[in-house]
Amino acid sequence: MKINVNNADLFFTAGNESQLPGKLDLSIPHIAMCGRSNVGKSSMINKLLNRKSLARVSSEPGKTITVNAYSVDNVIYLVDLPGYGYARRSFAERDKWKKFIEKYFSMDADILFLLLIDMKVGLTADDDIMLKYLVAEKLPFAIVATKADKLNKTERQKCTDKILSHIGIPSDTAIIPFSSKTGEGVDDLWDIIGEFCEFLKDSK
Repeated sequence: MKINVNNADLFFTAGNESQLPGKLDLSIPHIAMCGRSNVGKSSMINKLLNRKSLARVSSEPGKTITVNAYSVDNVIYLVDLPGYGYARRSFAERDKWKKFIEKYFSMDADILFLLLIDMKVGLTADDDIMLKYLVAEKLPFAIVATKADKLNKTERQKCTDKILSHIGIPSDTAIIPFSSKTGEGVDDLWDIIGEFCEFLKDSK
C-alpha cells in the first residue's frame, strides 16, 4: 500500500468526548498513538511524516488533553491520543481523560494502537495498565520503544525482554525500537501500518 506522506495535515482536534467522532471518517484505518506524557508521540508523528513541527509538542507534558487526528493522503489517520500523565492530574482531570479515551476506543472504527514506551524509562505502572487493557480487549496493537538512540545494545535487549515477559502479552507482539533523532524504526512502522491496512482490505 503506497501512501504519500507529504500529503498530510492536521484534520481534526477534539477537546472532550462529546466532540467524538466529529468529522472523523470511521471507514478508513486509524493508527492511534498512546502512551504516557512526554514519551514522544508528537515527535514520532513528525518523523513518520518527515515534518519538523506538524504535530506540536506540548510545553506542559500531561496537561493538554486533546485528540489530534492527522489525515495522511486521505487514506489513514495518525491519531495522537492525550498522554496518561496520571500523577500530575487531579481526580477530575483523570476522570475526564478516562471518559475521553474510552469514547475513542469504543468508536466503530478500525484502529491499530501503537503503544509508545520510553525505552530508557522502561515499563511504567501506567504503561502496565494500558498494556493489560489492550490485551484483555484483544485490540490490535504494536509496541514502539522510543528514544532508542539513548541505549546500548545490552540495555535495549533488557528493556525488550522485560516487556515481552509481561503476563498475557502475545509472544508475537511487535516491538519496534524507534528514535525521532536518528529515524530508526520509521520504515518498520510504515511496514506495520501498511500490513494492517492490507489486512483490513482483504478482510472486507
